[in-house]
Amino acid sequence: MRLRLFLGLALSFSVSLPAFCADASMFRGNPEHSGVYDDSGVAKFSQVKWKFHTDGQVISSPAVSGGVIFAGSTDGNFYAIDRETGTLKWKFAAKSRITSSPAVADGIVYFGAYDGNFYAVSTATGHLTWKFQTGGERRFAATHLHGSQPAAETMPDPFDFYLSSPVVWRGAVFFGSGDGNIYALDATSGALKWKFKTGDVVHASPALASGTLFIGSWDSYFYALDAATGKEKWRFKTGEDPDTHNQVGIQSSAAVVDGTVYFGCRDSNFYALDAVTGQKKWAFSNHGSWVIGSPAVKDGKVYFATSDSSLLYALDAKTGSAIFSLKFQGWPMFSSPAIAGNMLYLGSHMGKLIAIDLSSQKTSWTFETDGAKQNAPAWTKADGTPNYEAAFQSDFYDDIVTGVTKMMAVGTILSSPVVVDRTIYVGSADGNLYALI
Repeated sequence: MRLRLFLGLALSFSVSLPAFCADASMFRGNPEHSGVYDDSGVAKFSQVKWKFHTDGQVISSPAVSGGVIFAGSTDGNFYAIDRETGTLKWKFAAKSRITSSPAVADGIVYFGAYDGNFYAVSTATGHLTWKFQTGGERRFAATHLHGSQPAAETMPDPFDFYLSSPVVWRGAVFFGSGDGNIYALDATSGALKWKFKTGDVVHASPALASGTLFIGSWDSYFYALDAATGKEKWRFKTGEDPDTHNQVGIQSSAAVVDGTVYFGCRDSNFYALDAVTGQKKWAFSNHGSWVIGSPAVKDGKVYFATSDSSLLYALDAKTGSAIFSLKFQGWPMFSSPAIAGNMLYLGSHMGKLIAIDLSSQKTSWTFETDGAKQNAPAWTKADGTPNYEAAFQSDFYDDIVTGVTKMMAVGTILSSPVVVDRTIYVGSADGNLYALI
């Protein structure tokens, strides 16, 4: 994402309930991370069914299992919320920021936190089942990051928002860590099954298909590992940026559909690889703009959003040729698109959830968060684009961090929407988890 600021700065910035038709028990809805939900969706927005407020930002994407919505917050708590009423069932105090999206399996909900622990908590009671201590969490860090000053100082990336979200398969739970490892733990006991060392931070979320784990690292490599043993099957090299470290690293989580692995990269490319061999089928250039969110794949088309170019693309999944694109006023998009029925839903840094009719290829409706209603005018220009000049005072690193915080005040949606039973669940930087119908 070659973000453009004035001064030449590279920036961006357990109760029995009525029968439910489906669940979404992990990030992107399934182990393959297709981003497609077995639901008709919400073609026309009616109302906020409920909203649940936390004392931090809800960057985590929710999981839906039975009658409960599970989500973490940067306030250090993990929440279980009644699906129908939006009331609290229980909360678990990790006492550390939670930006990992949870996975639910066999009565346990799994998630990671910034204290370096990976947690397994009872879905029924909210009591700790076990926790596993990694080598410690950290954000991606580099010198002269995004062109900021002082150039020789190593700086954590203020756009490294997410922690890796787990996937559960055959009695094991898999996730990446800021310590550079990819872990496989026994889902029942938390015992280490294997770990695989990469060259840098791993905050992408693993996808799993046909016994293979697919995940990228900030070391610029995308890996395919045998899920049973952790043995490397292949790796694929993406771009590098040795000066400002702006155009390097994989934050996007992959989708695996019909033998092809799809993922975006901060080198501004979107890739399609053969799932068996790792050979590149095609790459689509986004001309300097990052791809942070995970793609959604349906009916021979792959959909993804870009950062500072603020585009939603639909590509032919086999060839990578563009079918259509939509542009949204210059606000970055890190949220991953969700498809239900013929509707696609996408969160934006501008504090809006955008609903797109895939038949007409047009926006059907938008939802504005409380943060956007209250604070968007202060950080938005008259033409609707972000007012970076007001938020970012200079290219000094501290001013960059402050500017990112200011822009998040518009109720930015970094959380990826989840669609279950004709209800959309999505979190916001304004602290709310919303249920929309």
